[in-house]
Amino acid sequence: MPEVDALIADLRARMVGAVVADVEPASFAVLKTYDPPLDALRGLTVTGLHRHGKFIDIDVDGLHLVIHLAKAGWLRWSDQLADKRVKVGNGPLALRVRLDLGDGPHAGFDLTEAGTRKGLAVYLVRDPQEVAGIAALGPDPLAEGFELAPLLARRMQVKRLLRDQKILAGIGNAYSDEILHAAKLSPFAIAETLDDDQVARLSASIHDVLTEALAEAHGKPPADLKDDKRTRMRVHGRTGEACPVCGDTVAEVTFSDSSLQYCPTCQTGGTLLKDRSTSKFLK
Repeated sequence: MPEVDALIADLRARMVGAVVADVEPASFAVLKTYDPPLDALRGLTVTGLHRHGKFIDIDVDGLHLVIHLAKAGWLRWSDQLADKRVKVGNGPLALRVRLDLGDGPHAGFDLTEAGTRKGLAVYLVRDPQEVAGIAALGPDPLAEGFELAPLLARRMQVKRLLRDQKILAGIGNAYSDEILHAAKLSPFAIAETLDDDQVARLSASIHDVLTEALAEAHGKPPADLKDDKRTRMRVHGRTGEACPVCGDTVAEVTFSDSSLQYCPTCQTGGTLLKDRSTSKFLK
């Protein structure tokens, strides 16, 4: 969420007031809606950009081009796009949007996605709430008046709860690792069993980690946001490295489609957690 928020702030400064010259899909699979068609955006003006959880919402004269970057998607801005129209193919390019900033349709952005697991999604809707993922979003943890405690009355692992967009909007795999490390909580702790002190630590860590990440991300060029995020992680993606707090070795739990990182000393009392694939009796 912090990187998406910073990306939107950068794009808002570039795009508001621009006229959409064309939208060129390079992958039909990325487009999840058909009414209105993408051609409806031609000639319309970008009037605003907003964030819903990890969704990017580009308001174009009342139509909303909504983008979910998923795990491996990204948006790449260019002041001078190639003149040649994109072709449908199997490469990383999924969609190109050409914009006229007042001097012709030269600027714009490409949506790209690395790897073979495709999750990047684009929607063109009249109301963002038409996107099922947005309509189902839980509260934003940085919204005014946010309260964590009522959301924890669930018998589910706290790591899973933090990542569930229907419970909390905007926290992904990386920042949930960082939040739990800061809160000194096991990723497998059961949410409803947390005591008052643990709840207070978790609530403070959510606020502090995300607020700090937002401050670090804003103002950086979009091309630098992902690499900058990696350098700021304390445990996420740091398997085998020393914990910056206690010096213990950061450990990992691998699942079928993702992994998590944690510090045994800071978070689990020295206990190494086993993969769910090898032990179904983890606590």
